[in-house]
Amino acid sequence: MQKQPAQQLYAKIKLDIRSNQLPVGEPLKQEALSKRYGVSRIPIRDVLQRLKNEGWLTGSGKRGVMVPPFTAGEAEDLYMMRMYLEPLLLGHAIPKLNQQTLGKAADFLAVIDQSKGLTIEELGELNWQFHACLYEAANRPTLFNTVAALHQQCGRYIGFHSQKLNYLEASQKEHYQLLDAVKQKQLNRGKNILKAHISDAGEILVEYLLQSLHF
Repeated sequence: MQKQPAQQLYAKIKLDIRSNQLPVGEPLKQEALSKRYGVSRIPIRDVLQRLKNEGWLTGSGKRGVMVPPFTAGEAEDLYMMRMYLEPLLLGHAIPKLNQQTLGKAADFLAVIDQSKGLTIEELGELNWQFHACLYEAANRPTLFNTVAALHQQCGRYIGFHSQKLNYLEASQKEHYQLLDAVKQKQLNRGKNILKAHISDAGEILVEYLLQSLHF
């Protein structure tokens, strides 16, 4: 069997989870995945463990894993945690932001503006990179890593915002408002914009999931 690099395998399985190419709520068999992706069971095992750690998979039985169903409850919990932790992190970052970092953040937004042809995963990564480059200035690694993990878990829901809910335009408008506030060192305004940005996105998503998935 031809082996793929671990990162390529990781990206492929994550894409298949996001695009509903793998069964939801059923144990994933390493032997079947090995045949599907043309690799040995060792890299499959390692990638499944990584995806479980990031919240893309959940435990099934004693040692197995499965793709968890989308639920409004999970989405609500994730966005509530982000809504409180990210403004806290941003508050530590704003006084330390420099022009180089602000320019980098603006560059990420410019790429999103020209998003035609980008995949859901690429848009999600750009969104995180915009936020991350602001948050990193806080120099609070424990808080930053917690926020990063929440973003990873929210990644399962990115497709709903970008495809089903048409949220990209509104999200970008809020991103630019946030960038303007941090450029002017307006700490409270920046934190309030960020909190509303996360809260609004979460409320829209949860309402959609409640109506369409009946959870």
